[in-house]
Amino acid sequence: MYTLFKNKSTIITIKKIAQIANVSVGTVDRIIHNRGQVTEENIEKVNAIIKEYGYKKNIFASNLAFNKKFKFAVFLPKNKSIEYWQAPIIGIKKAAEELTKFGVTVDYHFFDYNTASFNKTAKKILELDYEGLLFAPIFYEESISFLTEYKKKNIPIVLIDSNLQEIEDIAYIGQDSYQSGYLGGKLLSYGIKTESNVLILKITRNIESTTRTNVYLQRIEGFYSYFKDKTHLPKFNFTEVSIKYDTENQLTTTMFEGIDCVFVPNSRIYVVAKFIKENTLKGIRIVGYELLKQNLEYLKDGVIDFLIHQKPEDQGYLGINHLYKKSVLKEPVEDLQYMPLEIIVQENCTTKK
Repeated sequence: MYTLFKNKSTIITIKKIAQIANVSVGTVDRIIHNRGQVTEENIEKVNAIIKEYGYKKNIFASNLAFNKKFKFAVFLPKNKSIEYWQAPIIGIKKAAEELTKFGVTVDYHFFDYNTASFNKTAKKILELDYEGLLFAPIFYEESISFLTEYKKKNIPIVLIDSNLQEIEDIAYIGQDSYQSGYLGGKLLSYGIKTESNVLILKITRNIESTTRTNVYLQRIEGFYSYFKDKTHLPKFNFTEVSIKYDTENQLTTTMFEGIDCVFVPNSRIYVVAKFIKENTLKGIRIVGYELLKQNLEYLKDGVIDFLIHQKPEDQGYLGINHLYKKSVLKEPVEDLQYMPLEIIVQENCTTKK
């Protein structure tokens, strides 16, 4: 279960080490595994050979030999009727299926969009034992509290969708929210030569929105920064409006009077596109996020101009693979992995799912 190397060209097995040290294979195995019942003289001889040649433990072979099992926890918002959160599950299940033969299984823990449900689910997870955790932090303060406690278990943690930089030594796989907002500003202003009025529509669910993580804020901050940096642009006037996604009749035609561009810093851009199409509002550029089915329909219809895609399916897939490499293979893994900022327009959306 061990392969040893010298000068990166000579491969030495445990059997060969035993021959060089003039001991049995079982003795070498006991020394490597620190199982005792070995003389100091033999320990010194074997360790000297290991040091000279160097060795790398074959974790994969060891796990297969001992039929070891690894269980990961997935802690996400409920995805029923929420298309965005269905995507990472697809990626997670794909990765889990590929890793089943290596002893990996996944337990799913879902919470409703309220802090009471989140806290109840978090408490349950804290009572269970896993080899890794994949987590999407929706509620800021509650997520900080949960992660602070969960880190005491000293197991790998991967965040997706949004990052919490306040918690150290955990991995993040997702979009750089600030840069995606900066890109949103660039797309919205592209080709515009005259003074324009911009409506920033923050569309949230009917939840404790003030406790949510700061993805919105980072995207909006990046959005504004683009216009501050590009002093050669014509004048852009900004208005921010917040509406509740699950409350009817929040949009009015008055909101759009004199508006040339709309920026929606999340995946519910279709809410705006639907209203604009139904009210036959013309000449408004719209930029938002994610390849939801409804978003793509309005993109193909020409109502939405640009979608920025953060590949939630890939986030789920890469997150599970990160846990596998870190927990099972014991490999060093980069803890910060930003997803590419993919721009989807009418002309290339037909190639996307």
